[in-house]
Amino acid sequence: MPREQTQSLFDEPDDDADALDVVDPNAPLADRMRPRSLDEFVGQEHVIGPGKMLRRLVEGSGRIPSMILWGPPGTGKTTLARLLSHRDRTRFAPLSAVLSGVKELREAIAKARDARRHFLHTLLFIDEIHRFNKGQQDALLPAVEDGTVTLLGATTENPSFEVNAALLSRCKTVILHPLDESQIVALLRRAIDDADRGLAALHPDVPDAELGRLARFSGGDVRVALSALESAVLSIAPGNDGKRRVDESTIVEALGRSRFAYDKGGEDHYNLASALIKSLRNSDANAALYWLARLIEGGADPVFIARRLCILASEDVGLADPNAMVQAHAAAEITRLIGLPEALYPLSQATLYLARAPKSNLVKRAYQAAAKDAAETANVPVPLHLRNAVTPLMASAGYGKGYRYVHDDPAARQAMTCLPDGLTGRSYVDPEELGGSTQDA
Repeated sequence: MPREQTQSLFDEPDDDADALDVVDPNAPLADRMRPRSLDEFVGQEHVIGPGKMLRRLVEGSGRIPSMILWGPPGTGKTTLARLLSHRDRTRFAPLSAVLSGVKELREAIAKARDARRHFLHTLLFIDEIHRFNKGQQDALLPAVEDGTVTLLGATTENPSFEVNAALLSRCKTVILHPLDESQIVALLRRAIDDADRGLAALHPDVPDAELGRLARFSGGDVRVALSALESAVLSIAPGNDGKRRVDESTIVEALGRSRFAYDKGGEDHYNLASALIKSLRNSDANAALYWLARLIEGGADPVFIARRLCILASEDVGLADPNAMVQAHAAAEITRLIGLPEALYPLSQATLYLARAPKSNLVKRAYQAAAKDAAETANVPVPLHLRNAVTPLMASAGYGKGYRYVHDDPAARQAMTCLPDGLTGRSYVDPEELGGSTQDA
């Protein structure tokens, strides 16, 4: 149910959820086209579809719990928060974790306590909540716990890593997904046709193929798509018929490298690296090249990529093809020497070599088995015959006694044990996996 249109001490411009109904003609297109109701909201059917929790809450049924809205940029986190605040006796208090600190938090909570005395409930919306440090997040706990505020935190980062466990346990995590191509095209078409908030007054002529291109290259981020559309339309002069005809080159120029943008220190960076390694392990050369390109074009450090290739060359190829390490190491050294963009060639070559190389994790399994025994027998002394008798005292104590020099005594390979007592005969490596006997290797 829409909230009452009452003015109070606590209704400040930034706190007013009805700002959704106000259009600032100077605002970016993405902001002007922000959905004003669930009917205008596109996507996220898994949480706002018929009968789903968020729909019931937006429509005014039930108490709103504190929530962390987790999803990529441009998926509707801020809009959903504002729609949730569009209720009777509810005020919306937005903060940005980039611009605010503990001082601003305390001021917002103090206002919420005053509002509570007048039977107004506060939805405290914190954009990019992952930017708050532990102390700043801890400052929220008492107000969330006693119900002074309902916290709506928006984040593009995994809350498991970026939100304090104590705060996370008091919030419901709502996961939002990137919009698909058809959904973004629908929103772009809406912006083109809207005369009040959109671009209709500019008479844009954008072919369906170019709208599809915008949708594909926006990475599921509606804001990127709408911003690129606005830039493209504004950059074209009207023709004799008043229409602004947008073609492929204009769309490509408007998109720039934004279609590859991602946080090089965030979770997605490591997700891409994981996809590359898993594709290589699975000997899928096409997928490996794709993920490599995503990393490179997204601006990943090429040396970081080279390090990952070196690790895989030993961990997942290893003795099945010892040249894999040579290829990976060479690619790493060349990358350090020449840098991007030319480094994409040695990195691609190493990627293709590793993808088609035979796979073996023998080295990893053998070491892990040996490490397990090493941990369990950490106090077992080195056998005397394997110790060096550096001083006469050490020699008199039996250091080196019984050691047989294999170059002069070939029989020592079979006759002399090199493992400590209790581990004699232990095997970490199957001789057949090495291509012969470990004794002959």
